[in-house]
Amino acid sequence: MPRTKAKQENAQPKLPEDLIKNHVHSEDETQCPVVTALNLIGSKWKIVIIYNLMDGMKRFNELQKLLPGITQKMLAMRLRELEKDGIIDRKIYAVVPPKVEYTLTSFGQSLEKMIEQVKSWGLDINNLSKQKKSKNKKSAKKPA
Repeated sequence: MPRTKAKQENAQPKLPEDLIKNHVHSEDETQCPVVTALNLIGSKWKIVIIYNLMDGMKRFNELQKLLPGITQKMLAMRLRELEKDGIIDRKIYAVVPPKVEYTLTSFGQSLEKMIEQVKSWGLDINNLSKQKKSKNKKSAKKPA
C-alpha cells in the first residue's frame, strides 16, 4: 500500500518496547537527544543500510552488493541491531536455500526525511570538493 506524504509527516511512529528499555533513559535522567539518536543509528553502516531500504525490500545479498566494503559478518551484525531496535523488519521464508527479506518498519520510515537531508548535505560537500579541485588544477596550469 503506498504511503501518502500527509500520513508520513503526521503519524507518530510506535516506539518498540526493547528500544525504550535499551536506549531511552528514565524521565529523571537527562540525555542529549542527539546521543539518543546516535545510539541507534550512529555506526558507519547503519544509515547507509537504512538509506538502501528506503526504496523497498532488499535481500541480504542485494544489500551487500549495494554496500561495497562491508563484510558479511558486519552486515549481519548491523541488520540484527537494526531489527532489535525496531528500525527494520526481517522476514524469513522456509525454503532451501533460505530466503530472508528486510524492510523498514514505520519507525524506520520515520528516519527518511533526516536521511534525505544527510544525503543532500553530502552532495553539497561533494560539489564543493569538486569545485575546489577544479580551481586548484586551473591555478596549477597557469604559468608562473
